[in-house]
This record gives sequence, structure tokens and C-alpha cells, in this order.
Amino acid sequence: MILAFAIGTAGIAVAQDKPMSPEQAAMMKKWEEYMTPGDIHAMLAKSNGAWNQEITMWMDPGAPPTKNKGMCTNTMILGGRYQQSINKGNFNGMPFEGISTLGYDNAKKMFMSTWVDNMGTGIMYLEGRYDPVTKTVTSTGKTVDPMTGKDMQVREVFTMIDDNNQSMTMYMTPEGGKEFKSMEIKFTR
Repeated sequence: MILAFAIGTAGIAVAQDKPMSPEQAAMMKKWEEYMTPGDIHAMLAKSNGAWNQEITMWMDPGAPPTKNKGMCTNTMILGGRYQQSINKGNFNGMPFEGISTLGYDNAKKMFMSTWVDNMGTGIMYLEGRYDPVTKTVTSTGKTVDPMTGKDMQVREVFTMIDDNNQSMTMYMTPEGGKEFKSMEIKFTR
């Protein structure tokens, strides 16, 4: 039997030389559920647009915080499946740029995010779950600690306060150390 798939924004088209078996039909249904943006993706799209950022950072637990300002622009990409955020600002007198991708995996039922910026050469990857009561996504993952070259645990708490206010708090746990708050961002539009 010949089975060919064409995946696009409208779904999966199948061309074959005979009718699908029940197993093939079940597989097609699962793929369509997996690839189709849903209510969570629509929720993400509500935060599209430009946002101002007030950024507070702590380099280590005993260090005084530094404060900077930035902005980001959020856009849904790839047919509404992911949200890309382009971030720009100033970090202690240096120009700063960063890009994040946020998605919701329909099969895993969880959020996934990546982060890259011009202050490093690695990629941070986080996964987390959404709590609709608190409107919060709590994610965990890893990023590299440039001091040791080893992975460091990261925890991020992102809260969608209302349509025009959001917050993100990041915690890091260096190797052999205790978790500390490393960053807080207040988003307004």
C-alpha cells in the first residue's frame, strides 16, 4: 500500500491507493489533535504585541540587584502554534537582544520554551504546566553556568496578571548551591 502525507496549516491530507484501515484513521486523528492549535494557543495569542519591561537582576544571592528597561514584541508563528518574543534593551550599558519561543504541546499537555540571547552562546530549555486558577505557568529546565561550563537548574514562574500586565520570576540553582532569585521582569502594555 502507498500512503503519502501532506502536512499544512489546514490539517493532514492523505493520498493512498485504498481506504484507510481503522488503525491508520486513529493515527490520523491523533496527528490532527497534536498539530491543531487550541484554546491554550488562543490564550497565548492574546499577549501578542509590544510590551515594556522593567527588569531586576541578581548575579548571585548576596549581590545587590541591577535594574534595566527593555521591550519585547510577541507574535504567533507557524500557524498559531508557537509564540515568538523578540526582546531588546540595555544591560548595564550594553545593547541586549534575546529571542524566546513559547509553545504548548497538545500531546504532553505542557508548555515548552526556549531562550537565546547575545549575552551567551547556549540555549535554555524549560517545560512547565499551567495553573488556570493563578494564571501561572511554572517551568523548570536547564541552562549553562558559564563559570563552570556545567548545566544549572532553572525555575521560572510566569504569571498572566491581566490583559496588560504580566510578570516573570526566574530562580537558578548553581552546582552545589541553593536556589536563588536571579531575575524579575514586570511586563506592561
